[in-house]
Amino acid sequence: MDDPKVRKKNLIMFPLGTVGRDMIYNLVTSYLLTFVLFTHNLSAAQLSAITAIMVAARIFDALNDPIMGNIIERTRTRWGKFKPWLVIGIVTTSIVIYLAFNVRLQGWSFVYFFGVIYFLYSITYTMHDISYWGMVPALSSDANTRNQYTSRATLFAGIGGMLAASFIPMFTAGDNAIGGNAVTAYGRIALLFAILGPAFLAFTIFGVKEQRNYNNEPAPPISFKKIFGTISGNDQLLWISLIFLLQQIGNGIVLSGIGQTYIYVEFGYEGVFFTLFQMLGMFVTAFLMIFYPMISRHLSRKRLMSILMVISAAGYIVMLLAGLLFKTGNIKFILITLGYMAANFGQYGFYLIMMISIMNTVEYNEYLHGVRDEGIVSSLRPFLTKLASALTVAIANFTYIIFHIITYTNGIAGLEQAANAGDISSEEKAVQITNLLQGVKHGQSAGLLLVMTVLPLLLMYLSYRLYQIKYKLDEEEYNRICAAISER
Repeated sequence: MDDPKVRKKNLIMFPLGTVGRDMIYNLVTSYLLTFVLFTHNLSAAQLSAITAIMVAARIFDALNDPIMGNIIERTRTRWGKFKPWLVIGIVTTSIVIYLAFNVRLQGWSFVYFFGVIYFLYSITYTMHDISYWGMVPALSSDANTRNQYTSRATLFAGIGGMLAASFIPMFTAGDNAIGGNAVTAYGRIALLFAILGPAFLAFTIFGVKEQRNYNNEPAPPISFKKIFGTISGNDQLLWISLIFLLQQIGNGIVLSGIGQTYIYVEFGYEGVFFTLFQMLGMFVTAFLMIFYPMISRHLSRKRLMSILMVISAAGYIVMLLAGLLFKTGNIKFILITLGYMAANFGQYGFYLIMMISIMNTVEYNEYLHGVRDEGIVSSLRPFLTKLASALTVAIANFTYIIFHIITYTNGIAGLEQAANAGDISSEEKAVQITNLLQGVKHGQSAGLLLVMTVLPLLLMYLSYRLYQIKYKLDEEEYNRICAAISER
């Protein structure tokens, strides 16, 4: 968008729209499993079934996301091709997440309900997620301006995530739990987020103006051949998809529930500890959110990734050594939190770089095939993010089963249900949970620590090496391609 006034307004309204969306995303991605574990008594078979449901839903997204992208591509309305799906998607998502955290079922009845509601969430969230990020290429083709949109949107996404991260654990566990128990607390928080999601996205829906040259072109047909052809015919899109998936799996392990459970086991069942751990880990990323456009003008993406890789590696090593060498106490908590801050700083830098790298394959696609296909290309990012989140949940669930952590989560769930029913007071619940967690053995907590440090580091390094070797659209090559397109 060349008009400076329009660009200035878009740079405010577009990022604001994602605050509520990312509060919802954080609730489901980082806390749905915690909600399930700490409010429901589950057998290993039931937990395995829930794991299978989450993974199957993301495999379903392998079809759903590109199809949604293709549907967006052929949408022609007076409001453009993105905004109608923003509205439909956010409203239906809000309804789904309210039901997910407020319908009271147990045992296999809950598992069946979970299967239906989780698939519905996959469908509804996809509608507005692909639409939102798909707008970025339609706002500007200038590399620096696109960096501004991406970095600002991720800044406000981070704000939404940080608000959720500070609010959810603090008011769902321990003395500050809303209603005195996790069952009531999660239900009310889900209601709040179901309202905030549409409220924030209204800024984008009513305040953003995108380029709509596509309205003058005939709508492309919906076809699997088109979707498959766009993806398979773009080698750089294929490589960056694999690289991004590996990084997102590693990045999501700590917040898949393993980090929260580890903090509870080591430092007590008080949400404030995990709130501090997660908030400080996210706070340091604000530097990159704000200054990434400036940094990108002085450092190439590959050079910046090398620096970020070293910072993250140091952070994971500090977390691991502090967890293994220090007994429970303030020093141990401080060191683990500082280590996570460094690790998350590097991981978030990787995320920003890969977001832009995926978007840049739109011009590469146009250079190769004469069509941009923004909707289809942008559909891969949310699909890969959701697939990664499902795989991290699988990693977390199998970790709980292997190290017998499920015994303790079931015990806490029983006490939370008793408190919700009024059978015991919140004070009695707290005492019994403390006694229960004292039974966790050192080997069990060390197992959680190894999974949340060593595995993310290995996956991050693998994504780093693949990016350095296989991704060819560096700044110089991207500018050459944009120039060649302009000459046509």
